[in-house]
Amino acid sequence: MSGEPGGLRELKKRRTRTALLHSALELFTTQGFEATTIDQIAEPVEVSQRTFFRYFASKEEVAFAVPDTVESHFFDAFRARPPAEPPMTALRRAMRATWETFGESVEGVSPALHMRMYQLIESTPALLAVLMCRSAAMEERLAEEIARREGLDLDADPRPRVLVAAFTGVMRATGRIWGAGGDTSAASLRRITEEHLDRLGPALVTAWDRPEPGAGAAGAT
Repeated sequence: MSGEPGGLRELKKRRTRTALLHSALELFTTQGFEATTIDQIAEPVEVSQRTFFRYFASKEEVAFAVPDTVESHFFDAFRARPPAEPPMTALRRAMRATWETFGESVEGVSPALHMRMYQLIESTPALLAVLMCRSAAMEERLAEEIARREGLDLDADPRPRVLVAAFTGVMRATGRIWGAGGDTSAASLRRITEEHLDRLGPALVTAWDRPEPGAGAAGAT
């Protein structure tokens, strides 16, 4: 029998997918999402448009390939947390587990390129609309999973949705802060996110009659 072994074929497929992903993200972030064509994405990889569609259904799909992978791993990590853990603890530990799994890159995409793509999504109306829909769907999945873990009726008890809204709100805010900063490392994103999550509880229950320690006079009224 002739032909490549299955393992080699799969390796080549992964390499082609990664190359197409890199080509697309580099083009999106340098010349814009709308201005980039599928032919332009395929050309540096030396494949046809038809081959591109074997890996991605559309430009939109490739634009969200990295967030898709991160969200999938995060949700799986959350579902795997011990049932006895409080929901916020489980969310935070699932988030840490996701970072540890991916290290400094996701699907071979560096944090710097991921940051540039995140900024592009936020500034491109068509992609931002998709991001909002995706975020709403993910929030509902998380709320449903929390309700299942805690034995709650999601329609009768608003706590799962309230908790998820607070958690994901912090994640979006820290993502923007990270994207606007000079340090594009995954460690920087972890640090910023942990710092803000640590302040979530106090921000909700503590009186704001004075600046936080170390804030100086900037927060004074």
